[in-house]
Amino acid sequence: MTSANVSRRSMWATPRSRGAIAGLGLILLGAWGAVIPFVGPYFNYAYTPNTTWTWTAARGYLEVLPGAVAFAAGLILLVTANRVVGLFAGWVAAAAGAWFVLGPLLSPLWHGNVRLGTAIGTTTDVSMEQLGMFFGLGAAIMLVAGLALGRFSVVGVRDVARVEQQLAAAQVASAGVSAPSGVAGEQAVADQGVPVAPAGTGPEATYPAGTRTQSRHAWPHRNKTPVGY
Repeated sequence: MTSANVSRRSMWATPRSRGAIAGLGLILLGAWGAVIPFVGPYFNYAYTPNTTWTWTAARGYLEVLPGAVAFAAGLILLVTANRVVGLFAGWVAAAAGAWFVLGPLLSPLWHGNVRLGTAIGTTTDVSMEQLGMFFGLGAAIMLVAGLALGRFSVVGVRDVARVEQQLAAAQVASAGVSAPSGVAGEQAVADQGVPVAPAGTGPEATYPAGTRTQSRHAWPHRNKTPVGY
């Protein structure tokens, strides 16, 4: 693998812990948004119909769908180690949070039976239901999604250090694979001014054919011709 490929691949890689906190938060918020319309009537926290585990088109489009999308985006952020995937999941989660906010406002414009209903309880309870099931929940999801987008958008010091380490390792591996060997390698090294030891030892040592016997870095007995040359 070349240094350019290592650099390109490494800059898109991130630690798996980069989106762990945001992912966990989106999982919890998404699960709350998708399940609360069905269990809220147990403690008088719901929009009509005030019955548990009752499916309606409004609950499906306005609560279950964005909640499931935020939940899935949180799972992706929790396990991904890719910057592009993390950014994509962050934007999807932000869209789900925006839908929690805008969906109830736009639902009266739709045709058919997609009607949200009315919040039950007193005025204070209605405000809490609006915040906990739609507006406040959507704002919280968008906040967490923005946190994830910020973390995946920034190239941190650790990311740069990791890339430099991988580039250095790639260069070392490339140099080790392409290093010359044998007589040709000795000749190439000698041409660079690095002395090459003669084949054999003792006074009968001979040099391979074509090997330089002198260089800028002199061996002992520099000016002596080996026996048998």
